[in-house]
Amino acid sequence: MVRTRNQAKSVLSGIKANPGFVLYTLVNRDLQDFLEEGCRDLRTPCLGVLDPVLEALHGFLGAKVKARPGRQHEMDAEYFARLEAINYVLSHDDGQSATDLDEADVILAGVSRTLKTPTSIYLANRGVKVANIPIISGYPLPSEILEVTQPLIVGLTKDPKRLVQIRRNRLRLLERDENDDYADIEAVSEEIRHARELFAQQKWPVIDVTRKSVEEVAATILQMHKQRQERQL
Repeated sequence: MVRTRNQAKSVLSGIKANPGFVLYTLVNRDLQDFLEEGCRDLRTPCLGVLDPVLEALHGFLGAKVKARPGRQHEMDAEYFARLEAINYVLSHDDGQSATDLDEADVILAGVSRTLKTPTSIYLANRGVKVANIPIISGYPLPSEILEVTQPLIVGLTKDPKRLVQIRRNRLRLLERDENDDYADIEAVSEEIRHARELFAQQKWPVIDVTRKSVEEVAATILQMHKQRQERQL
């Protein structure tokens, strides 16, 4: 957050009082020169960590480097879209609210521990409004999810054996009985079977997250969402 010479002077005063190796990410050339000159006077090593990366990208892409200090902090339309999406995800996590599901871009459905929440948060940071709904044997889905027309609804599933391992680790962390039905292979297999039947009945696309990272799952959902938007247009 260094924008002026006075702020850079304050930084140099701090370096003088607490000398050490200086790494900086300034993109303003005048401030870079000012900081480096000040560090030389203090006999303190100083290195711009962005310079070699930007030079390499410039050489590879042939694109001109544009110095725009504070670009990551700009509060533009994209920033506010991400903020709105994050707020939406937090208020619609794990079936908390079903009153405005039609405002979502994506709805994720799946049994416990199938990456619903982390995937929702990852997508929210891309500006996608996501609600996630848990599927629990013996409990009906909220009627609202069967009435929505706007969101893409995606079912998430996982191999029962892998799911049991993850749930047992979860119970262990919570210091709860690992023999609970929550981590019983037969009960978990039945949960997965019930969820798959529901996905097939509703004709929702399904992603098996057993061997996928959150980033991979999110990338697949983004692709599905884009294709759906193109079809609608």
